[in-house]
Amino acid sequence: MPYSHAASKPLPKLNLIGAGRVGQTLAHLAAKRKTVQVQDVLTTSLASAQAACSFIGEGRAVENIQAMRPADLWMIATPDAQIGEAAQALADCIGATPTLVFHCSGALSSNTLEPLRTQGALLVSAHPILSFATPALACAQWAGTPCALEGDAAAIAVLGPLLTNLGAQCFEIQSEDKLLYHAGAVFATNFLPVLQSVAEAAWKKAGVPDEIIQRLRASLLANAVNNIVGLGPHAALTGPAARGDLSAIARQSQAISQWDGQAGEAYSALSTLGLRLAGH
Repeated sequence: MPYSHAASKPLPKLNLIGAGRVGQTLAHLAAKRKTVQVQDVLTTSLASAQAACSFIGEGRAVENIQAMRPADLWMIATPDAQIGEAAQALADCIGATPTLVFHCSGALSSNTLEPLRTQGALLVSAHPILSFATPALACAQWAGTPCALEGDAAAIAVLGPLLTNLGAQCFEIQSEDKLLYHAGAVFATNFLPVLQSVAEAAWKKAGVPDEIIQRLRASLLANAVNNIVGLGPHAALTGPAARGDLSAIARQSQAISQWDGQAGEAYSALSTLGLRLAGH
C-alpha cells in the first residue's frame, strides 16, 4: 500500500544498534535526507562505531547500550542471530518508556523483538530487498528499493512514510509469511553468485580459458537478466528444460554428478523446476 510523508519538526531521533552495511546505508540516507537525526550508534567496537558515524555523516559512537540516550526510533541492524539478544538488552535499559523499535531482517518477524512489547514499544520489521555489497554502493543503488514492512500497524504508519521519503517502495506482509518471502529473495539474489561459481568451475574443469570465462560471465549474465526483465521467467527460459529434453537433462546430470555430487543434485532439482516452469 502507498505511503505519504509529511515533514515534522523537530526531527525524530534515531539510535542504531548494529552498524554494518544495512545499518550504515539506511542511517546515511536518513541523515542526508534530513528524515531523522541520527543520535547514538553502537556496534561491535568503539572504533567500528566511530567509522560508521563517519560514513553516516552524524551520530555519536558509544561503547555499550547503557550509554545510549532515549530516542524516538531504534534500529536494530545486527546479524539475525543477535537481534533477540539486542532486543532483550534494550528492554532492560529503556524501562517503561514507549518507543518504536524495528529490525532489518528479512527472515525474522517483528516477534523477535517481543521483549520490548511489555515496555510499551511499537514493533516492526523493515526489510529492503537490495544486495548490500557495500554501504556506498547500496546508497547509490537505493532509489526505488522495495521494502517489506511487517508488525504493529501503528509502527508501520510511522516507519512507512520515513522509508518512503528515502526513496523506498514500501509494502506490507504478514508475520507468518516472512520466511517464505525471504526465501524468494534468496532465490532471486543470493543463489545467483552460487550458480555462477558452479558454472565457472565447470567451465574451468572442461578447459575453457580464463579470459573466455570472464567474457561469458559478463555476456550470459547480462543477457539472462535482460531477458527475464523484458520477457518474464517463463518466456526467458532456454535450454534442455525449456525444450523438455529429458534425455539431455539425464546425461548432463550424470556428468555433473561424477564431477561434483552436490552440483549434480542441484542440477537435477533445478531441471525439475525448469520443466515445471516450461509446462512439460
